[in-house]
Amino acid sequence: MKLWKKFVGTAAVSVLAISLAACGGEEESAGDDKTLVIGASNVPHAEILEHVKKEYEAKGYKLEIKKFQDYVLPNKALADEEIDANYFQHQPYLDSQMAENKSYKFAKAGGIHIEPIGVYSKKYKSLAELPEGAQILMSSSVADHGRILTLLQNEGLIKLADGKTTDAQVKDIVENPKNLKFKADIEASLLPQAYKNDEGDAVLINTNYAIDNGLNPLKDAIALEDKDSPYVNLIVTRKGDEDEKKVKALVDILHEKKNQDWILEEYKGAVVPVSE
Repeated sequence: MKLWKKFVGTAAVSVLAISLAACGGEEESAGDDKTLVIGASNVPHAEILEHVKKEYEAKGYKLEIKKFQDYVLPNKALADEEIDANYFQHQPYLDSQMAENKSYKFAKAGGIHIEPIGVYSKKYKSLAELPEGAQILMSSSVADHGRILTLLQNEGLIKLADGKTTDAQVKDIVENPKNLKFKADIEASLLPQAYKNDEGDAVLINTNYAIDNGLNPLKDAIALEDKDSPYVNLIVTRKGDEDEKKVKALVDILHEKKNQDWILEEYKGAVVPVSE
């Protein structure tokens, strides 16, 4: 598979998955002791799950993968018991969602991979070329802001107040030599389209949305988050279900070296597996 391939029918599948998740129904009911119904982003999460599906089922389980295109409905579906687990989010986002939604009682079942966030630009070939007052487009998801600003700080473009990392916001910028302008009102899944429309001077795009829209992070990004990023993508369940056998069996399979090697090879380093 080419890393930057365009997925046929992605929009139709996503709309269907979102509609079903919003409406519920018998088909979306969570599984039994041997069936794990898991919600996942199209790329790379659902693809990774498809890769290990036969191995998981060879152990006596059944895996049902429900695809989502946004960052809101997978947690809603999990809370509503329409799915047993989801696989799309990192810990800071999970924490923010549980803080905003007191009814969300979730737990981490295992960390699977990191997707380095990237900076994309149609106007400039490097961050050093960004001009005075350049407009930076970033996700409206507050949970991503600290990650993005830390990346820009590591690249020498800004400086954050002491102690600010994952919780940093634009107001925490204490040095901004180029007087960069930040626009943070675009839903994360729409950022690739903003980039393609040549909006802004630089666009920060999550790797899953970049790949899903035909971008190759390793070739197209003018800067890429360090592979040691703490933003590990997780398998998440409702609190108390994280140690269920069917959940642990999937996490164990995803942590197997052969499957981690497949992730590295398949995504050419744009998706980095972990074993936590």
